[in-house]
Amino acid sequence: MNNLLNIKTPAQEHAKAYKADFGLANHGLTNVGQIYWNLPTEALYEEASFRDEGRIVLGGPFVVDTRPHTARSANDKFVVREASTEGNIWWGEYNRPMSEDKFEELFARLQGFLQGRDLFVQDVYAGADEAYRLPVRIISEYAWHSMFVRNMFITPQSKDEYQRFVPEFTLFAVPSFKSFPQIDGTRSETFIAINFAQKLGIIGNSAYAGEIKKTVFTVLNYLLPLDGVMSMHCSANVNPDDPNDVALFFGLSGTGKTTLSADPSRRLIGDDEHGWSDAGVFNYEDGCYAKVIQLSPTAEPEIYAATHRFGTILENVVFDPISRLSDLDSDELTENTRASYPLSFINNAVPEKKAGHPRNVILLTCDASGVMPPIARLSTEQTMYQFISGYTSKVGGTEVGLGAEPEITFSACFGAPFMVHHPAYYADLLKRKIERYGVTCWLVNTGWVGGPYGIGKRISIRYTRAMLRAALSGALNGIEFKTDPVFGFEVPKTCPDVPAEVLDPSSSWPDKDEYWKKYRQLAARFVDNIKKFKDATPPEVMAAGPKI
Repeated sequence: MNNLLNIKTPAQEHAKAYKADFGLANHGLTNVGQIYWNLPTEALYEEASFRDEGRIVLGGPFVVDTRPHTARSANDKFVVREASTEGNIWWGEYNRPMSEDKFEELFARLQGFLQGRDLFVQDVYAGADEAYRLPVRIISEYAWHSMFVRNMFITPQSKDEYQRFVPEFTLFAVPSFKSFPQIDGTRSETFIAINFAQKLGIIGNSAYAGEIKKTVFTVLNYLLPLDGVMSMHCSANVNPDDPNDVALFFGLSGTGKTTLSADPSRRLIGDDEHGWSDAGVFNYEDGCYAKVIQLSPTAEPEIYAATHRFGTILENVVFDPISRLSDLDSDELTENTRASYPLSFINNAVPEKKAGHPRNVILLTCDASGVMPPIARLSTEQTMYQFISGYTSKVGGTEVGLGAEPEITFSACFGAPFMVHHPAYYADLLKRKIERYGVTCWLVNTGWVGGPYGIGKRISIRYTRAMLRAALSGALNGIEFKTDPVFGFEVPKTCPDVPAEVLDPSSSWPDKDEYWKKYRQLAARFVDNIKKFKDATPPEVMAAGPKI
């Protein structure tokens, strides 16, 4: 907001109460408008409402409309190519190079653009383990983005801590600032640019808050593996009676990471981003960012309850302007409706946001072709193969350009857009952790049975929960398994509370020949995809793939 009339805003008198000594002049910002330092959620509600950034709906959530960007712009991310880091980076589709000169020009223009404009600053930490946490400063033009940052990351606990805060990475989120593709070398006016050498990032021309979250995740994915920490796009929960009975759930958006980890019989460590060090697993965040389209109050009661609380941000959720009732079933604005809320809104969340080492690792896939078994036990080599492959189906508009129909994809490490090192680098780290701590690994399909998308139906969350419960409790250990003839992994013949036809997807296909044809076609896509990583992938992992 460019407050040319110098209108007094609700929090203006207290804007500097939590100001850091390390000011914005250190980022080259001069002649800016009012700076709002580390405002609490209540004050940000007032500021966001005053600035007409959104609406408050029944129960207290703040609803925002981020159109035209209602998803991540994965193809608009750039990394500055410079001598100190370029040898570590997996250059290509998701890490497009930007020259140092182009970045400097872009940032200089941003510094000029921000003159006279009000700004919101949040100084936060990414990483619950103090040995590895990253102090991050996020400078935004929207008050609700500042609220989002408070929801999602770990805040300092005292005025003195705020005053002494010095960021080790700074991120600008300025939706009204656009690039010039012809000058800046960007694909469009939208961009996410990261400069590891300068410890600086810029998000322009997108209000979608997921860009903030995933940019910080990308930075951690670069830094922490260099210290031997496995950086993971996964959710995590823990047995309340055993801190070393941790379960990790890898998966892309839409595969069930958030829903399946919010298990009332276990305690939630986090729903999306974690590190695995020699001390155990720790959450990068202090909040959840859940998909809420058609959220079920019975299947997902805690997430549903969070969508009706003060402090929650609802992105692109339709609501009645008179009654202020939100409609979680509507996809009028986007299929990718989202809720950001503090982790403390989940009653059984672990306050420390960390625990011991995993006993089980679950790789989640959403198979839209309807041929993969709903659960299978993997060897270490098969785990690495599936991890590097990252097979799933992108669901419901989680990236720009996706429609409602699932799109089969291979996303390395179940999060290729956020990975900075080569996938084999992360896979080797994961392998060493699995072997050191004796982890059992599973592939769980949350996709379709009885046929592909449009013919079959999606696996019931009730059955998926039953299979996970059996796997995590050890109930599957005494069950007879059969070897899958295509992929070679072990599939249980029975599972408590799960019908036999669900465990054997071929049995629910009307035409068995068609099933096996589709299964082999999918296997062929695995074989073609893994060839991209052949040079850096060990031969025993390459050999752990499907046999056609």
